[in-house]
Formats: sequence, structure tokens, C-alpha cells
Amino acid sequence: MTKQLEGKVALISGSTTGIGLGIAQCFVAQGAKVIITGHSLHDETQTFLAQNHDVAEFKELEVTDEDNWASVTKDVVASYGHLDVLVNNAGVFPNPVSIDEETLEDWNRVMGINLTGTFLGIKHGMKAMKRGNGGSIINISSVEGIVGEPNAAAYNASKGGSRLLTKSAALDATTNGDNIRVNSVHPGFVKTNMIPDEVDQAMSKLTPQGHTGKPEDIGNICVYLASDASAFATGAEFVVDGGFSAR
Repeated sequence: MTKQLEGKVALISGSTTGIGLGIAQCFVAQGAKVIITGHSLHDETQTFLAQNHDVAEFKELEVTDEDNWASVTKDVVASYGHLDVLVNNAGVFPNPVSIDEETLEDWNRVMGINLTGTFLGIKHGMKAMKRGNGGSIINISSVEGIVGEPNAAAYNASKGGSRLLTKSAALDATTNGDNIRVNSVHPGFVKTNMIPDEVDQAMSKLTPQGHTGKPEDIGNICVYLASDASAFATGAEFVVDGGFSAR
């Protein structure tokens, strides 16, 4: 049986752990060659790379650095001949604080990584895909890019911004006749190795399904969006939140 991403090359930002690594694992399982990126390698990253050394590699990437984006995407195309999928997953969630106590420094840091980093990924991903046969760009936003949350103004704004940036980029691609699709994914609460059990329990109580999601829950929707099965989907948002935003 043919795998859904057979022959595709995917670059994922912020993917050395958590949701990003879960996406990488789902991509590899479906036949993709994957470039995971970040600042440093964790034990789980090392394990993933060792188990998939023939189809996965690591590149260092600071998503707020445009030269770094240009260099990494250029290297990927030089090594593999094409870039088919780009997932903008890198993001930060700052400590909760009321907007009147939010520092400009923290605001700019969140915007820089969550929104400017996504913009730069789209920009250089598109450039690389235009040199090939097109592709799919997937922006990992959040359910909190759709609904508000107290004490999370910077995060809400950055993820809401990436939601509309996605739509604008999708229209740019179609208007210019590029074979590039751009969609956003909006996870709810997801349990990763970095989430303490007591926090997971609290998040589970806020989720109508009664439990948090797993990284592969997000990875599976990304497989669909990266594959040819989603050929008619662009400028759309895919919510995976256990019913959180349905209330």
C-alpha cells in the first residue's frame, strides 16, 4: 500500500520535541523525508534521529533570523532537489500575565517567534516551492488564535495573526498561479513530555472530551494537509481541540 507522503520532503520548525516531533514521526511513518529543526537536541530527538537516520536529519534554525531561513531552505533544495511541505510549528507561550502588566520585551519576543517566524517560514518556503512543483505550507496556530484567553494577550494576538496570515498567503499563492497551498491547524490542549501531570489534569477538565490530545493527533491532520488528498484545501483552518471551541 502506497504511503500518503511517499516521495515528499518536509521541513518542520520547532520540531525537536513536543507537537513538532509528533508531526515529524507521523510524516516519516507515511513515507516522507523529514528535516527537523530547532536550537538543541533532546533525548527524544536523538532517539528519533537514530531510529530514522535514513529519512530524517536535524538542522539548527532560529525562526526569527531571515538569513537562517534562507540558508536552511536553500540547503534542503540542494540536498533533496525539492521542498514539498513546510510546517511552521515553532512557538512560545509566555507566563500568564494581565495585559496591563505585559512588558514590551515579552510582547515582542512572542510576536517575533510566533508570528514573524511564521511569516519568514512562509516567505522562504514559498520561494523554495516555486523552484519545484509547488507544495503545502501548514501553520500551527492554536485554538487560542480563535477564542480569547485571559492573561494571554500576546499569545492570542500572535496566533490570531498567524490565522489571518495563513489566509492572505493562500490567496497570494492562488492569485499568482503558484501550486502552493497554505492552511492553519489550531490545536487545543495537548499533552507533551514538558507538561506536568497536574497541569494535564487541569487542561483535561477544560476539554469536553475529558482528556487532552496527543502530538500525533496534530500530526495526523498535518499528514492530510501535506498529502495530495487535501488538494482542494487552502486558506482554511483545521481545529483539533477535543471540542474546546465548540462551547
